[in-house]
Amino acid sequence: MAGSGLANRLYRGEAGLNVVGRRKVWFTVAGVLVLLALASFLIRGFNPGIEFAGGNVLRVPTSVGTLEDVEQRTNTILAEQAGEAKVVTAQEVGGGTGGAVYELKTTQLDPEQDNAARAALAQAYGINVDQISGDRVSKAWGDQVTDRALLGLLIFLAVVSIYLVLRFEWQMAVAAIASLVMNLVLTAGIYSLVGLEVTPSTVIGFLTILGFALYDVVVVFDKVQENTRGITANSNQTYGEAANLALNQSLMRSINTSVVALLPVGSILFIGAFLLGAGTLKDLGLVLFVGMAVAFLTSILLATPLLVLLKNRDPRIQAHNKRVAARRSSIARGETTGKPAPRAGEDVAEPVDGESAALAGAAPKVGARPAGKRSTGARGGRPAGGSGNRPGGAKRR
Repeated sequence: MAGSGLANRLYRGEAGLNVVGRRKVWFTVAGVLVLLALASFLIRGFNPGIEFAGGNVLRVPTSVGTLEDVEQRTNTILAEQAGEAKVVTAQEVGGGTGGAVYELKTTQLDPEQDNAARAALAQAYGINVDQISGDRVSKAWGDQVTDRALLGLLIFLAVVSIYLVLRFEWQMAVAAIASLVMNLVLTAGIYSLVGLEVTPSTVIGFLTILGFALYDVVVVFDKVQENTRGITANSNQTYGEAANLALNQSLMRSINTSVVALLPVGSILFIGAFLLGAGTLKDLGLVLFVGMAVAFLTSILLATPLLVLLKNRDPRIQAHNKRVAARRSSIARGETTGKPAPRAGEDVAEPVDGESAALAGAAPKVGARPAGKRSTGARGGRPAGGSGNRPGGAKRR
């Protein structure tokens, strides 16, 4: 039956995935991944582009041959002209009316070594030396980009913290910031382990994925706040159960948002960068794709479980959870039915589908008026005939 599929049950919040209840598993996995990322930072480090490490750029016309041949010959010439200098990355860029070129990024060369390398390349391919252009990138420029990026990150986290405290509460702000930091650490760990080149486009991508990760967390927390509003006024659910229900109810929306966001980024990365050879898109597309995928996992498996862990330290929530446990123990022993006694002449309505699954064994909220059927012919609880409290019950004409 189409309505009973997992996607439909996720959308209605009926799947019953116990994400919050298994928070120890998620915290353990997250801790192991963080240790691996930190170990990679210390052992392997990062592969900075020439914008951060300093270097030179050589641009050779594509008409001279294949990219592999140009890269190999450039490495040979650099070894002869500049000792340990080498090509760091090589890619085809440009196109259109300006024509495509091979862009070779090399380690740091002084002006004499740069001129000698360009002259040797021009002679090897039989072209004019003016057809081979070059630039020199200083390491100081990369340091400036790094400082500005760190400043922007700190400002972003501060503004986000203030917004979350004002919009929700401080526990949600702490859980959201922890999720964002975890997202950055894991994405950076993947870059370090794989040895991907870090460029200014990568830094821009890191700042971009923070906004996506924050959006996903806020969507879930908004539903958590809705489900837990006034929760201490009844003994039906613990805070963790209400938060887990909110997570299930918003999970399908998070999945849809992530898929819709990853599809265009995947197109930029795999079609634009790999198939069409637009190398300038690779750095930005790769960090966005990896970061958005990690952001979905951290917002679901880390943010809400961490929020429940923090809220369970609140004395009010602790007392509420104890009342829920005591009430359920009383129901299990048969001391109470778990349902308030109905008023005279009223029939208590059965729970709606979905509520019974989410609140199995729980009574209606304290203070909630039981829904009941009124007897035929009665109106407003008065006897039929509309006489009300008038003596004799005579009708007014």
